[in-house]
Amino acid sequence: MTEKSSKTAQSPLPKKTAKKTGASKKATAPAMFAFKAGNGNVAQVRLGQSAPKAGSIVVVGVYEHHPSSKSKTASSATLSATAQHFDQETQGLLSAQLKLKRKAGAVGTTTVFNTHKKNSLIYVLVGLGDSKKPTPQTLRKATKAASGALAQLEGNTVFFALNQEIPEHSTHETAAALCTRTLIESQYVFDACKKSEDTLPLHTYELASTKATAKAIEKGIATGLAVGKGMQLTRDLGNLPANICTPSYLAETAKAMARQYKLEADILDARKMQSLGMFSLLSVAKGSTEPPKLIVLTYSGAKNAKEAPVVLVGKGITFDTGGISLKPGAGMDEMKYDMCGAASVLGTLQAVAELKLPINVIVVVPTAENMPAGNASKPGDVVISMSGQTIEILNTDAEGRLILCDALTYVERFKPAAVIDVATLTGACVIALGKVHSGLFSPQEELAQELLQAGQNSLDTAWRLPLDDEYAEQLKSNFADMANIGGREAGSVTAACFLNKYTQAYNWAHLDIAGTAWASGSPKGPAAGQYPCSPNSFCNEAPKRPPNRTNDPNRLSFTRRRRLALHLQAGAQSLWQRP
Repeated sequence: MTEKSSKTAQSPLPKKTAKKTGASKKATAPAMFAFKAGNGNVAQVRLGQSAPKAGSIVVVGVYEHHPSSKSKTASSATLSATAQHFDQETQGLLSAQLKLKRKAGAVGTTTVFNTHKKNSLIYVLVGLGDSKKPTPQTLRKATKAASGALAQLEGNTVFFALNQEIPEHSTHETAAALCTRTLIESQYVFDACKKSEDTLPLHTYELASTKATAKAIEKGIATGLAVGKGMQLTRDLGNLPANICTPSYLAETAKAMARQYKLEADILDARKMQSLGMFSLLSVAKGSTEPPKLIVLTYSGAKNAKEAPVVLVGKGITFDTGGISLKPGAGMDEMKYDMCGAASVLGTLQAVAELKLPINVIVVVPTAENMPAGNASKPGDVVISMSGQTIEILNTDAEGRLILCDALTYVERFKPAAVIDVATLTGACVIALGKVHSGLFSPQEELAQELLQAGQNSLDTAWRLPLDDEYAEQLKSNFADMANIGGREAGSVTAACFLNKYTQAYNWAHLDIAGTAWASGSPKGPAAGQYPCSPNSFCNEAPKRPPNRTNDPNRLSFTRRRRLALHLQAGAQSLWQRP
């Protein structure tokens, strides 16, 4: 069946209940879980004035200063213009504090003090590095450091002036957006599954402004809040355990978003996917008791409703054991993050809807669990995709591409301007690029450059990797049109080449976020900065729709493949069976 959302129905995801005060005679057992992802506390950021209120916490920047060799008394830091103003008001108190601390201007260094007078201001001096202008990266690091220092302070209002330190080629608007987004992500806490909550002082941030800059800063705050809230949804979904965040939970989250933002939601179940011929996707879900879903969320913001949409496809494997090709047990708990692509595109769409951007965006999330079972797919099995192309499954742990290929075929019906898929696809990409850049693949130069620039603007960078035809040779199979793996060499490239076989009808780019999606070890969790397909990439005009390439001579006959599919299914009830 296809499930349509009802905009008037109540949310199926209850909010996390607040703690009740007072003793209760009869304790009741709590529900297994009642948490609406993305609905937690968000840092309050608003437009401020040019001067702080009495009793406020004041956050200002200082720069690293390199004294000449002749001068042994010069300070190791210099005050920013805003800090100099407060230095004059306090008769040189800020300057005096800088002399007491070495390298006070180093990026992320904080100095906290006050005058000990009633209703006096508390000052937080934050290092911005050795330049007269910070870079976006140093401004972000300084904002995170300020948030960390503020976590130790009681108080309500924070007069936040770091947004006045404008990086080169930036504006008051973009600086305010960056500071706002960073304050929100810095205060993020995931305590939904804990009995005792981690409580932090709740501050209200007022970004410093003047009459001339107020409008730009207010617009920047709105952008930062939207992006920050979208990132919170993304991180919540990633942090949820796999027994809670199932394909059905993602579907319910999508329907809740549809009601809140007046989107159109369409949830395809296994029977509907079977009728469409999505046997590659369904083959991944065979070993799990959790039913798979194909989630489609549509945002129509363009003035012209028929304007070609940008389509975002997010890999939604809510837990990946590797299937029959079982992964090692150590660290397998982190495979709950194999749906970070899905979480990312859902968070992006929420930010787009919050900002009411004048574009059309469609999010498609193929989601399933990859589990071992008696009826699970086996190495050597051959399945047929929705496109009609057959696939030999040589490794069941290369399952992401098996669900994405059917989703990439499905989106042809939207006649998109561009399709961008986001996936924690390959360990090979982690080896190639580490935790610094996401891998970017695209046969279209213009689209690739737009995404690379968007990554630079949002500080979520990507590195472009090749898609040469020679790499696709590694996917040849003796028993099907292609294999689902191409060997150890260039693993991330051959995975992208596999997906490329399903994207001949439109402009397409693939983001492999396996290295950047989450952190391991003690800071385990979705990476704070991870937000592929940032809304910044949609603020420009959507890419033009390419010529229709469905008549490409390399495109395979759907009729012939359908006949082969029926042959493969002969005598079987379905390629997807629930135990």
